[in-house]
Amino acid sequence: MNFQKLLRNRYSVRDYKPDPIDSEILNQILAAAQFAPTAANRQPFKLIVIQSTGKKEEIQKMYDRDWFSSAPIVICACGIPDQAWVRADGKSYLDVDIAIVMDHISLAAADLGLGTCWVASFDIEATRQLLKIPEHIEPIILMSLGYPADNLNEKERKTLEQLVSYNSWESGS
Repeated sequence: MNFQKLLRNRYSVRDYKPDPIDSEILNQILAAAQFAPTAANRQPFKLIVIQSTGKKEEIQKMYDRDWFSSAPIVICACGIPDQAWVRADGKSYLDVDIAIVMDHISLAAADLGLGTCWVASFDIEATRQLLKIPEHIEPIILMSLGYPADNLNEKERKTLEQLVSYNSWESGS
């Protein structure tokens, strides 16, 4: 798919077909994370791939939505704080790195005909317990992954003029 078309067609899927995802396709999607840019190329993350078949109750403990637990795959992106690059003023780029990684996964999935949905508001402690995540590791994003059963590609977006200025904050209109 043409990249511009891919950007316009990707959307947050909330209705999945029960079809399993072939391991070769899943590996292509996960490889997108491997090649995602991270600050100082530190790659301070680990992905936990959960095959949801037979785990609906456990997944709902992390995020209690039927559509989410019906996705054939759920990915938990974990940040490793002590491996993240930190700017001179103390700003850690861990969240930025994880966002880039998950965006690469989302776009790779869309390119292969699959859908995803980012979830940031989930039960951290339930996720930590279910996935046996150590205390020094931070679960940052959950993402559902599967073949869309819907086609709700209706996005309302701000105009470029509302989102972009040139040379200073106040440029443009």
